[in-house]
Amino acid sequence: MGGDDAPAVVVEGALEAVREGLDVVLVGRRDAIAAAGGESLPIIEASEVIEMSEEPSRAVRTKRDSSISRAVNAVRDGEASAVVSAGNTGAVAAAALLRLKRLPGVARPAIATAFPVPGGRTARVLLDSGAMADCDAQWLHQFARLGSAYSRIRFGVAVPSVGLLSIGEEPEKGNLLIKETHKLLAADDEIDFYGNVEGGDLLDGPVDVVVTDGFTGNVLLKSLEGTASFFVRLILERLAEGGEAGAAALRLLAPLADEMSADNIGGAVLLGVRGVCVIAHGSSSPKAITSAVRAAHRLVAADLLGELAAVSLPSPPRDHR
Repeated sequence: MGGDDAPAVVVEGALEAVREGLDVVLVGRRDAIAAAGGESLPIIEASEVIEMSEEPSRAVRTKRDSSISRAVNAVRDGEASAVVSAGNTGAVAAAALLRLKRLPGVARPAIATAFPVPGGRTARVLLDSGAMADCDAQWLHQFARLGSAYSRIRFGVAVPSVGLLSIGEEPEKGNLLIKETHKLLAADDEIDFYGNVEGGDLLDGPVDVVVTDGFTGNVLLKSLEGTASFFVRLILERLAEGGEAGAAALRLLAPLADEMSADNIGGAVLLGVRGVCVIAHGSSSPKAITSAVRAAHRLVAADLLGELAAVSLPSPPRDHR
């Protein structure tokens, strides 16, 4: 039951998902859930909360009765098919690693974040967007395989094209990690490797999947979120000053804003663990929570774990296992 406005927003989003016919079990403090209107839903009691400011791994180990830990345990124990959380991202990843373990052959998990694209085009996938700040080339190679499979499974892209995030399109551009990774991806016949891409290509570029380390990916993600928020606020302020013409322009822009809203995606997915884990944004709206629950159900129905387990992964050096 994490998130900036939990549990009210989470309960509201869960109730809408139930109205759509989806099965939802809430995890958290029963009294708080009931006060938010969720008393009619099944509840797994959890007495503790992992705050956003806490160190993830330590919090998961010490707060064993936290809502994140109990939710992940429910998936491990077969009480639930997937976990959806808008809480501490690092804690969700740590709990999943500790309790669900990794899929066979996976060196490290990655968070795959999807971005809506206008005009009915397929969403773009960025990974890693925050699970592993420090990576080596072999891990990024695995991320490319996992991200390609995820794009195919979730968004129906028959042959996803994969790009490697760098400071230029030329193969020789980038730091040592990027150059080494580029060589591995260019020699991989299992993926459709486009080559290097730049940050500006994420939303309107030539690839379906963008691969990077978790530090760079998270910085890019937060930069895009901040820039989008700033310009939306600026545009709304200017339109509000524009009288009738501004109101007319706002009506024209509203459908595009809805089409590009991250609320329609719902959340990122932790790839590489033995469970479906959807990580919603801490500031998620009820609509985003509903979308996250919907995405979790679809991924379970599509047998995400079975499909990812069948992906042939390049083996990392033994000391990375």
